[in-house]
Amino acid sequence: AALADDDKRRLSLTGTGTVSAAPDKAHISTGVVSDAASASAALAANNRAMTRIIAELKTQGLAAKDIQTANFSVQPLYRRFKDGRPAEITGYRVTNSVRITVRDLPRLGTILDKVVTLGSNRINGIEFALDDAEKLRDAARRKAVADATRKARLYAESAGVRLGDVLSISETTAYPPRPVYRARLQAAPAAAVPVQSGEQSIQVQVNMSWALK
Repeated sequence: AALADDDKRRLSLTGTGTVSAAPDKAHISTGVVSDAASASAALAANNRAMTRIIAELKTQGLAAKDIQTANFSVQPLYRRFKDGRPAEITGYRVTNSVRITVRDLPRLGTILDKVVTLGSNRINGIEFALDDAEKLRDAARRKAVADATRKARLYAESAGVRLGDVLSISETTAYPPRPVYRARLQAAPAAAVPVQSGEQSIQVQVNMSWALK
């Protein structure tokens, strides 16, 4: 807090508002890494697995807009020698991954189980999110203004002055870390993957100034 004498006496304070809610969607990056002696063999194996996975995602109710290719690459695999001989190609690796959005969170564990069973051997992350974050952010803004106003009244009363008009309001929005699950999957699980979505918090800070009477 700051109490200053300039052309107008003013009181400046910061208020904080936080709103928490359970996430209602999840973003996942999942895909297939295939190694083979030739690029064509690695690509064919990868295509078969990815075709099965994408078909299953649609069967599970995911819309086309919620399935997007995120990465595709073909890379040679090398054998390297310690005696100075040049490295030689021993095979090829094809990587194909998609970023999907799951909007029915109770089905998330089942969907993970299905894609792994059908050949996905890489899940790079699960990111939980709020579909209507702006509505919650507005609620946090109201709380932040109320917090700053409450403290301003307390300071003014303690100092024996009265609050006048609000002179300025500015906002600082803090986005807390989002829970993320990362794994490299080697084999299919025996049952649906247990996933806990937790809560998401949105915090807003406002800087406010009042004239003092």
